Amino acid sequence: MTLELPHLGKRALADCGAAAAGLTSRQKALKRTFDVLGAAVGLLLTFWLIALAWVLATLETRQNGFFLQQRVGRDGRLFKVIKIRTMRPSAVHTTTVTTGNDPRITPLGRLFRRAKLDELPQLINVLLGQMSFVGPRPDVPGFADRLEGEDRAMLSLRPGITGPATLAYRNEEELLASQPDPELYSREVIWPDKVQFNMEYIRCWSLVGDLGYIWKTVVG
Repeated sequence: MTLELPHLGKRALADCGAAAAGLTSRQKALKRTFDVLGAAVGLLLTFWLIALAWVLATLETRQNGFFLQQRVGRDGRLFKVIKIRTMRPSAVHTTTVTTGNDPRITPLGRLFRRAKLDELPQLINVLLGQMSFVGPRPDVPGFADRLEGEDRAMLSLRPGITGPATLAYRNEEELLASQPDPELYSREVIWPDKVQFNMEYIRCWSLVGDLGYIWKTVVG
């Protein structure tokens, strides 16, 4: 069976003239400074919204409204990403791949996901230095930690709340819902394409570019 990306097709990757070994020390310092200042301001402005979402999620799921899951971070180190809980546990559905029609998603959870409110607690991860505003999405073990060769440059970055691959796959859950084997499609088709997006991001990094990705994420 041949798996393809019907919605994207072939892409010509940008060549910005930079090596894919990772950001320079100066670029890393600039990116981190922006992350710390942005996360501090963001938490001051949205702490009330995070608290409200946590209360509602706790009442709806009858579990802690914060969902903590182990993800692969910079240099392959594991950390716990913090999100608002949007799903109920299920003994039948145990996959980490979520589709648009996943029965585990609660009614409020769908609203939180659509408005990206479930992502707000990740500002804490950013402030702690575990994540960045922009970068590769933090995946569960079995993806980024198995990268080889030049692609391991992705591990030199803190994973991001948003980024080029995240924006390209805004409708990933709906795309996966249309596949006969969502987990296989995610691993064999979507993941390799995300790696290409992220390698291009490393080669072409700029603070202005990061601001652009954040703006596109906010305005939808």
